[in-house]
Amino acid sequence: MRFTLFSGLAEPAPPGQGKGGVVDGETPPFSPADSTIECRRRKEEGRFSAARRFMKLIVGLGNPGEKYAATRHNVGFWVIDRLAERWQIPVQQSKWKGLTGSGRVMGERVVLLKPMTYMNLSGESVRPACDWLKCDIGDLVVLYDDMDLPLGQLRLRKKGSSGGHRGMQSLIHHLETQEFKRIKIGIGRPETPMSVPDYVLSPFTREERPLIEDAVEKAAEAVHQWVVSTFDEAMNRFNRRGAG
Repeated sequence: MRFTLFSGLAEPAPPGQGKGGVVDGETPPFSPADSTIECRRRKEEGRFSAARRFMKLIVGLGNPGEKYAATRHNVGFWVIDRLAERWQIPVQQSKWKGLTGSGRVMGERVVLLKPMTYMNLSGESVRPACDWLKCDIGDLVVLYDDMDLPLGQLRLRKKGSSGGHRGMQSLIHHLETQEFKRIKIGIGRPETPMSVPDYVLSPFTREERPLIEDAVEKAAEAVHQWVVSTFDEAMNRFNRRGAG
């Protein structure tokens, strides 16, 4: 199931954008002159519609503020920060109830987004972003923590349930579909009895830091692979234990 999310509401174009929100100089819809790799990528993800704009929307989930910055629940934010550094894209603009920034990677427009709604309301940021950008659901990927994966392990999926993750529950509710890409970052389960909220809002230990930092680096590399290639290739590479 693939479809484009539109709000149906007319909105004024921001500075630097043309009519209908199309960025000046934006990459035109697919033509036979495009590269074979781009053709294969767009065919894989159902992206031949001329009614939408070609881009990637990359969302990392977390909670705003210094209080939560170093917690397990914020690893999605960490990946966005790593991508911002790698691609030299400042994520500083306040929009769609989040912080965002955009740029180009190998000719592909990318938009980075960190919802500032707090985790449980993340969909209130992501849905308006999708609507404004006219983002195809196939061009969205979400990064977030997963207790059911061992610490530092990645799992890439094209669709699926929330798995009990409140942020993902909010996204599925607002997007009205489970069929969007996600990259889960394992944070493991507590070794001693602890409530789920207390655990996910706790910081990583000194011993855990190297593992999670390596996972964040690999998650950023997986996103990069998707942008320049295909999600299938990223899955083949990073869904193996110790991949990267």
